[in-house]
Amino acid sequence: MTEQNTTEHRSTTTGTTDVTDAEHAAGSGPVTVLVTAATGKTGRRVVKRLTAAGLRVRAGSRTGETVFDWEAPDTWAPALKGADLVYVNYFPDLAAPGAIAAMRAFGRDAAAAGVRRLVLLSGRGEPEAVFSEGALADAGVPVTVVRGAFFAQNFSEGWLGEGLEQGEIAFPAGDTGEPFVDAEDLADVLVAALTDERHAGRTYEITGPRVVTFAEAAAEISRAAGREIRYIPVSGDEYRAGLEASGLPPAEAAWLTELFGMLLDGHNASTTDGVREVLGREPRDFADFARREWGGGN
Repeated sequence: MTEQNTTEHRSTTTGTTDVTDAEHAAGSGPVTVLVTAATGKTGRRVVKRLTAAGLRVRAGSRTGETVFDWEAPDTWAPALKGADLVYVNYFPDLAAPGAIAAMRAFGRDAAAAGVRRLVLLSGRGEPEAVFSEGALADAGVPVTVVRGAFFAQNFSEGWLGEGLEQGEIAFPAGDTGEPFVDAEDLADVLVAALTDERHAGRTYEITGPRVVTFAEAAAEISRAAGREIRYIPVSGDEYRAGLEASGLPPAEAAWLTELFGMLLDGHNASTTDGVREVLGREPRDFADFARREWGGGN
């Protein structure tokens, strides 16, 4: 069961000011933030925002200056050393096999390193991910959980974008609606959670402002791009076969197909007020995202 937050709370850029002022007053210099998966959709946006806010950022990745690899636990402690705050973005997904054990071990490493707070990106409506959330918190470091809906940017920066080049979106979603979240909104929420300690221990569900079917998403993209984009609903078996044909191992293809089938069974076809609760404003609409990506809009 997902947790809904009803406590009134507003936070904008004052969260960043609160953190940096407190640290400078203590004479300890800028706050150090470790960002895991720093080259991903949310990671690079979080890095950009934190850097602009004057925080010291460690951009963790497998090949970057701060080496961090979820598949190499020996990289975790060195990256965590001296970090005050951590953005935890587990790859491939908190519902994936092995995620619970990884979160439990990472939480212990974070506690040993003296990390003050963790902000965890989770998936909305993923029952298995909830166990991973709890495992991360077991070590006692305060955790803020941000559960995101399906990213709008999966159409522009993810695997769905490859099909768009051929004018189609083939996906096993049927006519199920999803409140697609703009990664820009998600990054704003994550940064607010990192820079304002009042978010510690909270759980937020972040969605866009309306439920959109994949056919409607294709129509929005078509209008923005000025060319036809067709949504092609496929079965789970057809989708899995396509993943395998593209080179994905059968076990991973089966897991992804099962995950999407669960996420798009209709239980997530509703919106939340998470963006408004954290940021005090409305979330970006999918149509705005489409115009920005394909129509030259702002």
